Amino acid sequence: MEKNEDPFNGMLKLLKKISEKNGIQKGTRIGVIVSPPPDIIISVDGMQVDKNNLWVDEYWVPGHTRHVVGETSDQSGGSGDAAFESHRHPIDNDEELTDTWKVGDHVQLDPIYSEDDKRSGQQFIVHCKLRRFDGNG
Repeated sequence: MEKNEDPFNGMLKLLKKISEKNGIQKGTRIGVIVSPPPDIIISVDGMQVDKNNLWVDEYWVPGHTRHVVGETSDQSGGSGDAAFESHRHPIDNDEELTDTWKVGDHVQLDPIYSEDDKRSGQQFIVHCKLRRFDGNG
């Protein structure tokens, strides 16, 4: 350090580097449902995040429908008559899904970073419900 250099400038630069490194939010996190959809609230890292800061996969929205197309597997009747020979049934209909989250469910959260703010990660994508096989979640 030179005599005319402000000693606090070096300290400020060091603190800035530390805060930039530690200020970046981690990647995937696990949150806990506090309130289910539609007024969803998730607890994560000591804060509660509400629906205004969450992006949710449509699959988890109660009443979400998907169009299903296909056919059943071969089935045969029991009498052996020609009318009951092996056949399939077409499937072409909308199915309403009822999966959703309940209070206490653990979910996967990924922070969203924008071009304007690459470090805050204050909005999250909610992907799926998580479960541990050891019973601790």
